[in-house]
Amino acid sequence: MSDMKIDAVRSSSSGVLGRARSESRGYHLVLDSSSRPQADAFTNSEAFLGGVSSCGVTLIEMHAKESGIPMTSIDVTIEGARTAAEPNRFATVTMTFEIAGVSQAQADELVATYRGR
Repeated sequence: MSDMKIDAVRSSSSGVLGRARSESRGYHLVLDSSSRPQADAFTNSEAFLGGVSSCGVTLIEMHAKESGIPMTSIDVTIEGARTAAEPNRFATVTMTFEIAGVSQAQADELVATYRGR
């Protein structure tokens, strides 16, 4: 198991109902419940979606650099929709990739690389 990478996050109550404080490697993040009426921080759902979309950005950036593809910037937008009947599940998730500095064929290849991992 020496080739195993382990990521760990510890979350704890913050003293505010519906808000948690998370910590990893000395970095701190405050997250509000997605069901909290007035969210003042990123919600749990937004943080989850942000993890997925930021993975798309960083993976594609690094792959483009390693492959010699002259990408100049990337924006990834992700939207998750949940029904009132099942608020704990995403009914649909849609990601949109906007990649600058490349041809359409190169953009398609970069997105295909992300989808394949």
